[in-house]
Amino acid sequence: MSLQLQSLSIHHKHQGPLIEGVNMLIKPGEILTLMGPSGCGKSTLLSTIAGHLSDDFLLEGKIVLNQQSIETTLPHQRQIGILFQDDLLFPHLNVWENIAIGLPNEIKGKERKQHVIKCLKQVNLDKLACSMPHQISGGQRARVSLLRMLQAKPKAVLLDEPFNKLDMNLRVAFRRWVFTQLKQAQVPTLMVTHDEMDAPEDGTLIHWDNLKEESLNAR
Repeated sequence: MSLQLQSLSIHHKHQGPLIEGVNMLIKPGEILTLMGPSGCGKSTLLSTIAGHLSDDFLLEGKIVLNQQSIETTLPHQRQIGILFQDDLLFPHLNVWENIAIGLPNEIKGKERKQHVIKCLKQVNLDKLACSMPHQISGGQRARVSLLRMLQAKPKAVLLDEPFNKLDMNLRVAFRRWVFTQLKQAQVPTLMVTHDEMDAPEDGTLIHWDNLKEESLNAR
């Protein structure tokens, strides 16, 4: 699986171009980091790839996932996972129920809970299976959110400053864990951030100012 942008341009209907003629290829298991200040358009790019571009913008070019153009595909059919800085867990569901929402429909009945418990054991969170989101720590909620996304078997992953609200010690450990999970799943990943420390050392870093020139700065 790979994620590719081909001559991608995003224009605001009233304020002009935001992105022009971007070409980008993210290979299976690769994490590409796009760094820039708040408000520069990073989240808009992710929304475009996920299929949630606002009506205020116009899109040109192609978004190719696993050799298939998806720019006109409905968001829920794109099979793209998104992880935000907010965990977005359902407060009325416990941990295993939150993760089970991401499971494919072919896993049914009691198998859904059994499958989730097995996943939680792999990351030493099985004792929290019946806990409610407000009863666990921020780092634990972040890990549960990632597990839920991965259980949906996404073909690509988008990370929107997912470590921004974590304290430094937790941030370093969780960041390492996230990257390991994504590489093992062999999905192409695009992450946006304003902190260079968030970029994996063996990944590729693009500065927003260089996006139009397609200048890739390898870390």
